[in-house]
Amino acid sequence: MLAALFSGCPGGSGGGTPVTGGASYTGTFTYHNDNSRTGQDLQESLLTPANVNSTQFGKLASFLVDGYIYAQPLYVANVNIGGQLRNVVFVATEHDSVYAFDADGASGAAPLWHTSFINSSAGVTTVSSNDVSCNDLVPEIGITSTPVIDPATGTLYVVAKTKENGNYFFRVHALDIVTGAETISPQTIAPTFPGSALPNDGSNNVTFDAKVQHQRSALLLDHGAIYIAFASHCDIGDYHGWVAAYDAQTLNPVGAFNATPDGTWGGIWQAGGGPAADASGNVYVITGNGTFDADTAGGRDFGDSFLKLAGRSLTLSDYFTPYNQADLEAADRDLGSGPPLLLPDQLVGPTHLLVSAGKEGVIYLLNRDNMGQFLPASAGQDPQIVQRVPSALGGGLFGAPAYYASKVYFAAANDTLKAFDLSDGLFTPVVTPAPSAQSPTTFGFPGATPTISANGSNTSTAIVWALQTDQYGTSGPAVLHAYSALNVATELYNSSQNLARDNPGPAVKFTVPTVANGKVYVGTQTQLSVFGLLP
Repeated sequence: MLAALFSGCPGGSGGGTPVTGGASYTGTFTYHNDNSRTGQDLQESLLTPANVNSTQFGKLASFLVDGYIYAQPLYVANVNIGGQLRNVVFVATEHDSVYAFDADGASGAAPLWHTSFINSSAGVTTVSSNDVSCNDLVPEIGITSTPVIDPATGTLYVVAKTKENGNYFFRVHALDIVTGAETISPQTIAPTFPGSALPNDGSNNVTFDAKVQHQRSALLLDHGAIYIAFASHCDIGDYHGWVAAYDAQTLNPVGAFNATPDGTWGGIWQAGGGPAADASGNVYVITGNGTFDADTAGGRDFGDSFLKLAGRSLTLSDYFTPYNQADLEAADRDLGSGPPLLLPDQLVGPTHLLVSAGKEGVIYLLNRDNMGQFLPASAGQDPQIVQRVPSALGGGLFGAPAYYASKVYFAAANDTLKAFDLSDGLFTPVVTPAPSAQSPTTFGFPGATPTISANGSNTSTAIVWALQTDQYGTSGPAVLHAYSALNVATELYNSSQNLARDNPGPAVKFTVPTVANGKVYVGTQTQLSVFGLLP
């Protein structure tokens, strides 16, 4: 199937000549590029620090869409559509639409296909902000999370929220990336989990309320299963942190986990970042504020915790909860405001590390093979974990960190983009870790999710990209920034330098740029904008 879709081989819809570029880049199939969520595109040879500047680099095209783009654009090279091989960028909107655009097309070009999951004449619509009494997403809620693509089958998986004649639904859909057609009957998401919390079926099973729950975290495809995580709209109602797993071939449910089955809340927001997965199929998520009682006999509630779940069964296998969880809960300082990042295997110290931070701005470096669980304040400030880094971030983390060449990049709210060096499995200086470099730009709320492009391990080619979206509340423009990855104090380019030419469009918080084959794709409130080397 892969050859037929992408190479024009027998069994496809016709022949064609591959669309060439600066590298043999096959695609961006998932949020932040891989299941470790590193944010790396290491096959970028066209864009370099030498040519990414306001003279040689800028906005090339834009494509109008029907709603806000919260989801990261995805990209597949050399898709055989209508007998022609095309590089294709896929965009999902809050109007419950998925678009496929020619990634190299001219500005304003019609989509290659457009699939909608609403039908107003049949009473099937998006969900309004008023419906859920929350103005976090305005004016409508449809597709918020980043889809995921299986390149082996040419299938795009996406979760859409709809209102249908007064009832609310989440469904996971499987679309053919060539046509946009459903390849499997969509599955309604309605997990249950043993527990006493509300809502409940009366037989000691927590049920899923599709109106109250919200699906912001990116989808994960791993070991043949689709993983979907949930939180809420504005901390309203009896919601929980859910993770549900579905077989990728059938969309049949295969597993479910509830983070607070005997309590409340513990949502999995992660600023749109997806669950991460390791080579063994373990899934990692971080919960927000909610009940925590796992340190007591029989306790099963994991608010403000890093969780390790075993594959399809989603059985909890390990966790870490900060010593000051009660304070985080009381002050609404969620741990899970940012997603997990799995670091490459380390040669010194614990081999398998995980890193992230939350609203408190504390960086946690954990051993994935022994996460540390919970120790009270009387034991100290989390002495059981690999490293705890307080005060290094100037605000809370509302985005994903990124990794490249022994550096971890954070762009917290009301803070600069910061690079932290890793040496022998620890942030340096070890006693009081501090950034080795930081950007001249201060990012307001919500900060940014950095993305890395580089030509393999050639660090001199590496660029850190970040979207400044702090004007989202007034529909001001997003700003695309580019920095030297070796020293983020060096800004190479930003789209405000020539705003008349390079305005991406009105900002959407939590958005992530996608770098692919010499171009950068930016989602906004009204359009997808494409940046690259100017003709």
